[in-house]
Amino acid sequence: MSSKSLTDIAFERLTKKKKEIPFQKLWQEVSVEANFPEAVAKRKVASFYNALMMDSRFISLESNTWDLRERHSLESLQIDPDLLDSYDDYDEDYDDYEEEVATDDE
Repeated sequence: MSSKSLTDIAFERLTKKKKEIPFQKLWQEVSVEANFPEAVAKRKVASFYNALMMDSRFISLESNTWDLRERHSLESLQIDPDLLDSYDDYDEDYDDYEEEVATDDE
């Protein structure tokens, strides 16, 4: 088994390829380099996907393809404006909660 992390292996693979690749192809190459038997590869695929999502070096693109974030400028990434309109990261009820907590402490 390789001493490198799975995401480090993925990073090296994507660096050598110079372009994005489908997740299944990336996972196949990573699991082969890590010398995972098929049963182990099936068990670890979800945790690998999660690790890619959490690792800031990678970016998920359309059709479940993955690439290195450094290859994509902010301008090249498209965000669905409908998602932004419906997302409210500020909860007005939080202000009321803070006031309640402050009066309870007094």
